[in-house]
Amino acid sequence: MPRTRNPYPTEFRDQLIALARSGRSVESLAREFEPCVATIHGWVRQAERDEGVRDDGLTSAERDELRRLRRENKQLRQERDILSKAAAWFAQNDVTSSRSSSS
Repeated sequence: MPRTRNPYPTEFRDQLIALARSGRSVESLAREFEPCVATIHGWVRQAERDEGVRDDGLTSAERDELRRLRRENKQLRQERDILSKAAAWFAQNDVTSSRSSSS
């Protein structure tokens, strides 16, 4: 089972990004602090995207919006499926009740 941990605090990430930009190597930061090299590199790249320096991926705001839209889309699909099943059930029961009342 993979080991998971709580996300690092935003202030901690910002401090490591600032240290990396000030000239400290990411490898030395990874040795001194807990996050691995790849994690720190990812934080620096994401910060550059958010600032408009890079355009090779989504900004944090775009990621948040995409996450919100996917959640909303999932909710709407579930509601549509429920309404579709309810309509089919009512249509079936309406036909059944009309047959029994005409007999």
